[in-house]
Amino acid sequence: MADLKQFAEQLVNLTVKEVNDLATILKDEYGIEPAAAAVVVSGDGDAAVVEEQTEFTVVLKEAGASKLAVVKAVKELTGLGLKEAKDLVDSAPANVKEGVSKDEAEGLKKSLEEAGAVVELK
Repeated sequence: MADLKQFAEQLVNLTVKEVNDLATILKDEYGIEPAAAAVVVSGDGDAAVVEEQTEFTVVLKEAGASKLAVVKAVKELTGLGLKEAKDLVDSAPANVKEGVSKDEAEGLKKSLEEAGAVVELK
């Protein structure tokens, strides 16, 4: 267990260049493709790996000027009934969908914005 703790300590203290070198070694020599991750660099040049967000919540902030079009879009995109879709739009800000992929969230956002809504991804 102490060996793993020491190994973890070494990983945490890698510089950005060392993290890139490690990723290259893992890919070239072992065929391991490291998962997509963002690298945050602190002031002293050390790097910490931060996981990329994989699940998003689509939040309807405002219905905008064309409320009827937004209600229709919410109904179509979520499968809700007309009354439920209207209630969701009326209660804005409200979550339209939770735990969706980035692509699906961006598609929902685009569709709702085209209908006139103000949408945020979280």
